[in-house]
Amino acid sequence: MEKMTGLSAVQLTSNREISPGVHLIAYQRNAGFQPGQVVRITLDPAVPPRIYSICSGPHEAEIRILFNVKEDGWLTPRLARCRTNDTIWVSSPYGSFFCAGEPAWWIATGTGIAPFYSMFRAGWAGNKRLIHGARYLNQFYFAEELKQEMGSRYIRCCSREQGDDVFPGRVSDYLQQGGPLPREVKYYLCGKALMVVEVRDLLIAEGIPYENILAEIYF
Repeated sequence: MEKMTGLSAVQLTSNREISPGVHLIAYQRNAGFQPGQVVRITLDPAVPPRIYSICSGPHEAEIRILFNVKEDGWLTPRLARCRTNDTIWVSSPYGSFFCAGEPAWWIATGTGIAPFYSMFRAGWAGNKRLIHGARYLNQFYFAEELKQEMGSRYIRCCSREQGDDVFPGRVSDYLQQGGPLPREVKYYLCGKALMVVEVRDLLIAEGIPYENILAEIYF
């Protein structure tokens, strides 16, 4: 394995488009990690890498990454076209956005589900509530698995389509309409900055201690 500028060259083991414009890539796990950690990825070590949350369990043979294709971006359109055995450059996992045994609410939008799915795969979902927001029904990634294991503790919020067992509205709407929010649990937020700021402010207004709110922003 060749290393350069703190990155390692790895070969892709798969690249699947799991929803229009959303890909799940994988490569052989080359380091241990904690669920919730991130890696930096690029296709050229001369080009600054981007940061992505790991979307697989720590005991699995592969590290998986979930991402949206941004048509005006440098990396994701090229990454989406990569095939099995193509080389990408990755960093070692790092970061401190993780929880294990304590009760918590996981709140995500879009591909922000990735770190929580990693935690789920690690077996950390027993005393958690997962709230996932999306615009369309086909953007609830891993929904069948999450629903089967978490039952009523897995809530989907869809702002532009309606479906069975799906809350009609945004994550913030669900939080405002769902009754008093518990103050003794931690709230983990992952998604775009607009959602994170909106939900953080909502939680603070509801009396949730600031130290109980942890966020990971997706750009």
